[in-house]
Amino acid sequence: PAYNEEQTIGQLIERCKKKADICVVNDGSKDKTFEIVNSYPDVIQITHKKNAHIPQTIKDGMMYAYVNDYDYVITMDAGLSHLPEELSYFIDYPDCDLLVGYRTQKVNVPWYRQLLSIIGTLSINMVIRPPFSKLTHQWFKDITSGYRRYSKKAIKILLNRKMMSRTFDFHSEAFMLIYRNGLSIKEIPITYVFTNSSLRFKVILDSIRMLFNMFISRRK
Repeated sequence: PAYNEEQTIGQLIERCKKKADICVVNDGSKDKTFEIVNSYPDVIQITHKKNAHIPQTIKDGMMYAYVNDYDYVITMDAGLSHLPEELSYFIDYPDCDLLVGYRTQKVNVPWYRQLLSIIGTLSINMVIRPPFSKLTHQWFKDITSGYRRYSKKAIKILLNRKMMSRTFDFHSEAFMLIYRNGLSIKEIPITYVFTNSSLRFKVILDSIRMLFNMFISRRK
């Protein structure tokens, strides 16, 4: 997903194109993102006329992959917070339904962002398993990370659910739905480079709302 990423999208494509097929979902960018992506004939570009936000943007990319019979989708940040050189970690990893990159090496990440990620992961770990569920209790390291690999089975679940997420709470909701449907989840260490802050009060509010929904519902 990309929104006003003219500063990084070309570099991202250059660093990714030898490793995997690329689909950029241009989420209503007002800069030169469209023109830069369009200059690469082998890159698929899905364009939103208006900003649809993270949930719809990722699901549109997943729909393209599902219809075109890809086995996996790897999602990553268009602003180079995630290193394209680490794509091979995801590509080479054995089969599982959700593979999440947990952020072990952090570069220039402000303390408050690290604290929010820790609090978010701790909180979601406590509510992700519904009361009296027969699901195996697991403790995950980094539930809010967006550098991920989804299997076709996981993608099908997400495409067939009416999701409640509005912003970056998509990552938590997707994780919950995959976990509660009994699919396999694994984690691998990655590098996270802080480049810009998309943190707003609305994002925090959406995350709290999603946490409350996980706590009170058995939704799957």
